[in-house]
Amino acid sequence: MTAHALPRPRRFVGHGGIRLAADEWGEASSPPLVLLHAGGQTRHAWRRTGPQLAALGWRVIAPDLRGHGSSEWSADGDYDLGLFADDIRALVTELGDRPVLVGASLGGLSSLLAAGEPPGAAIRALVLVDVAHRPDPGGVRRVVEFMRRQPDGFASVEEAAAAVSTHLPHRPRRDDFEGMRNNLRRRGDRWFWHWDPRLVDSFEGRMDPPGMAERLLNAACQADVPILLVRGGISDLVHDDIAQEFCDRVSHARRVDVADAGHLMVGDRNEHFIDAIVPFLEGFK
Repeated sequence: MTAHALPRPRRFVGHGGIRLAADEWGEASSPPLVLLHAGGQTRHAWRRTGPQLAALGWRVIAPDLRGHGSSEWSADGDYDLGLFADDIRALVTELGDRPVLVGASLGGLSSLLAAGEPPGAAIRALVLVDVAHRPDPGGVRRVVEFMRRQPDGFASVEEAAAAVSTHLPHRPRRDDFEGMRNNLRRRGDRWFWHWDPRLVDSFEGRMDPPGMAERLLNAACQADVPILLVRGGISDLVHDDIAQEFCDRVSHARRVDVADAGHLMVGDRNEHFIDAIVPFLEGFK
C-alpha cells in the first residue's frame, strides 16, 4: 500500500458552526484540491480518486457535505443549496490557501454558487462533474425515487448493495461490500442510508426551480476562474445539448466527455475520469 493510500481524518467548521468530517491525502506542502461528492454520497465516493491525485502531487481534501456521512445534520432540516455553498466558502477560508474545487452534482452546484456569488470563495479553478445549469427532469426523478425507497432500511448490507445494482444496472456487481458499508448506518437490526431523510424533501422540487438555471449560469460567468465540465457519456442527468449550452454561455468553461460513464462517473470509470481532468489540473499546481 502506498503512502498516499490511507487518508488522514480532518474536521472543518461549516456555516453556522456545523461540523464537517473529511479525509485528506497527500503532503501538507502540496497545492490543495477539494473533492465534493454528489447528493446521497459521502467522502468515500472518492476513496480511489483521492490517493491517486495525491500521488500526482496534490493535497486532496474530501469532506462529507452537511446531512451526509459523518458530518452533522442541519438542526432545522434546511438543506437549501445556498447553505452548501456557504459551507464550501467556510471550508476554503479555513484551508487558508486557494484550492481547486472538484464538485460532482450537488457538490458542483454548491461550488458554482460558492465561487460565483458574493462573497466569492478564493479558488484557483473549478471542475464540474456531470452537472451544469439544468438537469434532465427524468434523471432527477429517478434519483429522488431511489433515495425515497426503503425508508425502513435493509436487513443486510448485501440487500442494500442489490438495491444499488438495480439503480445502476450498467455497473458490474461487486462482491466486496466494504465500500457499501461506509454508506450505511446500523440502527438495531436494520441498515439505513447515511443521509438525513429530510434531504430528499429539500432535493425534490429544488433541482430546477424557476430562475435557478439563470442563477447558476450567472454564477458561472461571474466566477473568475477556469471551469472544466466533465460529462458522463451516458449520463441521464446532463444531456449533450445542456452541456454545450453551458459552455456556449460561459466563455471560460470547456468540456470533456467520459465515454461509458453515467452521472456518478467516478464510481463508473474512475481511471477515465482522472485521465480527463489531469491535463486541466496540471495548470494549477
